[in-house]
Amino acid sequence: MASLTNSIPEKTIERLSEYRRTLLASHKQGITHIFSHVLAGIHGITAVQVRRDLMLIGFSSDTKKGYDVQVLIDYISRILDSPSPMNIAVLGMGHLGQAITKYFNGKGLNLKITAAFDVDPAKVSTTIDGIPCYHMDSFEEIAEEKDISIVIVSSPTKVAPSLVVPIINAGIKGVLNFTSTPLNFPQGIVVENYDITTLLEKVAYFVKESEENSNG
Repeated sequence: MASLTNSIPEKTIERLSEYRRTLLASHKQGITHIFSHVLAGIHGITAVQVRRDLMLIGFSSDTKKGYDVQVLIDYISRILDSPSPMNIAVLGMGHLGQAITKYFNGKGLNLKITAAFDVDPAKVSTTIDGIPCYHMDSFEEIAEEKDISIVIVSSPTKVAPSLVVPIINAGIKGVLNFTSTPLNFPQGIVVENYDITTLLEKVAYFVKESEENSNG
């Protein structure tokens, strides 16, 4: 399974996660089968792309009724999820960190935020949304104790670079960085730099372009 997932392109992995969310919502509505062109329409892509993504993971049972929703959910889950839940820590429990915690832990995913870290005395040694918050000084020790695999960095941007060494020392395998400073790690640590400002500016640029084109 590991060699299979390593050969799947990053964009396909993103789309598989999106397909699964749609399939789960469809299942809740009592929909048992879905056609590739319907799934494609919901995600603004072509049916060919959907079928190509599913063929990449070895799934190709598109019957006359379409894909069996439950079977496809289970199949995608076997590809995306690790056999046991992965524990996540949030570094920085300001407004963004708390919003991320609320969002994730209500989703019933195989990913669980189990610890939070901050340096604010008002937050340290408290429980925020059911998650214990520790001082950043104890990060390496707690990360080992709680078997943390992934961290979400939602600290103030200026603090983020100082977290790189503790993250490496703690043996963390993956980092999702929500600050506006890209963080670099040695090979072997998976990093996704997710800068909300850059994404928003990109959206604003395309809005401006489309307005200029329609006015011109």
